Amino acid sequence: MNLVADPDERFEFPPAACCGCGAGLAGAPVLAQRRHQVTDIAPAPAPRVTEYVAQAKECPGCGTVTEGELPAHVRARASFGPETCAQAANLTAGHHIPVCRSTLLLFQLAGIAVSTGWMAGIRGRAASLVEASGFMDRVREVLKTAPAVHADETPARAAGGTRYVHLACTRYLTCMHTGDRSADAIDAGGVLPGYSGVIVRDGYAGYGHLTDALHAWCGVHLLRDLKGLYDFEPSQQQWAAQMAGLLIEARDAAWTARQAGQSALDAVVLGDLVARYRALAAAGLAANLYRRTATAKDARRIARRFLGFEDLILRFATRPDLDIFSDNEAERTIRPVKVQQRSSGGCWRTIDGLADFALVQSCLSTAAKWGISKLDALRDLFNGRAWLPPGLEPAG
Repeated sequence: MNLVADPDERFEFPPAACCGCGAGLAGAPVLAQRRHQVTDIAPAPAPRVTEYVAQAKECPGCGTVTEGELPAHVRARASFGPETCAQAANLTAGHHIPVCRSTLLLFQLAGIAVSTGWMAGIRGRAASLVEASGFMDRVREVLKTAPAVHADETPARAAGGTRYVHLACTRYLTCMHTGDRSADAIDAGGVLPGYSGVIVRDGYAGYGHLTDALHAWCGVHLLRDLKGLYDFEPSQQQWAAQMAGLLIEARDAAWTARQAGQSALDAVVLGDLVARYRALAAAGLAANLYRRTATAKDARRIARRFLGFEDLILRFATRPDLDIFSDNEAERTIRPVKVQQRSSGGCWRTIDGLADFALVQSCLSTAAKWGISKLDALRDLFNGRAWLPPGLEPAG
């Protein structure tokens, strides 16, 4: 922690008497001094109440009575202002704190008392504002122009059943929506249907109908499967370790090419990688073809995957201009679904509540990716000036 140049208060503590002879030092000059600073916060102030009076006046000419217009955020006779709403939404939606604890924290930190019912409804109010602002339409519009989009889905408990939160994202954009796990539910997000770039995803077959796009299989998922296979039976599954090494070698070659501004790997390098890839996958299948163990069955499944989905798995090597080896961007972006679910007692009470979560999280995640704090994004939202992403990525 560093000292600041202009503290709010300053207290000096000179010695009163000499520690050697006891003589008074009141008039002696200061030879040296050592600064110490304590940074603290003040207790929460009392809430500030602002009264807005809508006055009515009668026209002296025609007798019509006209009432003055109040600011947009003033509707009820008594209500909480946009800063209170933003702070409350930041606790529940921004930091996934349970409703009751959020109510207590808002009172203890900001000195304002709200009911748990009001706090429970703040995410829904934020979701309505996000939807009305055109934020989701803007994100969908920009995502469709991205050269690569990361996709994922995760189950969520809601209304006593299982729903799914679907995600399409990039490094700077997040679009979430809810539904089941069908192709129609995936399409309902409005990003992937008709998209013609590269979809980076896991092995879920539900994305197979998206034929306008190229697909890239997440390399990290593949490495995880290969490691599990090798760790369980290292003496019989050497091919898995060798395949993992080849994927990492190919990933590094793609990174080097990308840093050099190349849009393709050297043909000789790529040809060698593909040849070794096919040989290892074929060797893995042959080594386990007639073995009747659970591990051998897994090995056959994984080897057939590498043989059958070569284009998807090696997409990162055939398109080294794109950083598409892993789907970690989507994994990180969708993780708050699980965080919120844990803090909400393991489920959402209603399907609409889950949909509200997806809307608000899309907004807050995108803002955070652009370096805007969740609280500032919520302040803009509740003050009627919702932030919209200006493009695919920051300029420069």
